[in-house]
Amino acid sequence: MQPDENDNAQRQMAEPAGLLLRVFAALYDALPVLALWFLATVLALAVTGGGLDVRAPLHRLLVQVLLLAVTAGYFIISWGRGGQTIGMKPWRLRVVSTNGGPLATRQALWRFAVALVSLAAAGAGFAWALLDARKRTWHDIAAGTLMVRIQKE
Repeated sequence: MQPDENDNAQRQMAEPAGLLLRVFAALYDALPVLALWFLATVLALAVTGGGLDVRAPLHRLLVQVLLLAVTAGYFIISWGRGGQTIGMKPWRLRVVSTNGGPLATRQALWRFAVALVSLAAAGAGFAWALLDARKRTWHDIAAGTLMVRIQKE
């Protein structure tokens, strides 16, 4: 799929997005992710015939895998289809490849995986945006992406 000329013009007028805007977008994204987690838990209940017991190791693993899968799906699909999650749209944020184009599925998957590492490192991977001249996080650097803020038309 070729991006249209309007998208290319917007990318050229984009500037790197700061950490604060990323935090605001993450707060917005918490709502659809939470809804997906509810659906994943309902699915886990259905799979276990209503006998879900998260103290049982297999049941806990089932829930954890489903939560991770729906979270990954939300971000990977959103980044791959236009570069924006629901939370990024109000702040005019977009994830693009370093060449300005859309993310490939593999690139979005790698970005998500390294974002988990960024979080696991007490947020250090996100805080890296404060030090980087292009405001990139660890997952941006690893995946070859940029988080940009699109200017108003």
